[in-house]
Amino acid sequence: MDFDWSVIPDALPALLRGARLTVLITVAGLVGGTLLGVLFGLMRTYGNRLLGSLGFAYVGLVRGTPIVVQVMFIYFALPGLLGVRVEPMSAAIASIVINSGAYIAEIVRGAFLSVPRGLEEAGLAMGLPRWRVLAFVVGPIAFRRMTPALGNQFIVSLKDTSLFIVIGVGELTRQGQEIMAANFRAVEIWGAVALIYLLLIGVLTLGLRVLEGRMRIP
Repeated sequence: MDFDWSVIPDALPALLRGARLTVLITVAGLVGGTLLGVLFGLMRTYGNRLLGSLGFAYVGLVRGTPIVVQVMFIYFALPGLLGVRVEPMSAAIASIVINSGAYIAEIVRGAFLSVPRGLEEAGLAMGLPRWRVLAFVVGPIAFRRMTPALGNQFIVSLKDTSLFIVIGVGELTRQGQEIMAANFRAVEIWGAVALIYLLLIGVLTLGLRVLEGRMRIP
């Protein structure tokens, strides 16, 4: 089959709309996922037995099920349980928040546990409240150490948005599928989709490398 370059310019506007939606879902989901991950990560690291158990149950449940099952549950099963309608975009963002939050929680826990215990004890010995020790003594060091792992999770979450094709979200993969179904030019369309994903991930990777360099991560 001949490669028809003229197909790509015609498809580009729709693919870029899908790419913008992919970025929107990723950013919104990761903001919420990071907040959730920090909360549960600290609960597992410094919380009492009850909080630690809640964090363990959340992480175990989310990491033990595929994200496609999670989004299908939120979109199809949750409305039946709660009697409310869930929009596809809301289900997609909620899935990224919940899924990435579990993995980020473990990243946060590992980073805080890697900081020498003596720093925390020194801060407490100086009379600082525990929250100030975590925020201004242990936290900055832990954040430097978790940045590479967070970057990897951000990339994984961006690619996971392609799975939301199952609930009809018009992200990049969905747009590619609809265009290909109309013109049957699979090589050109999926090649363009792959290239856009590579560009998005390349920009994200470059930004993370600049951040790591500025933070002088050991």
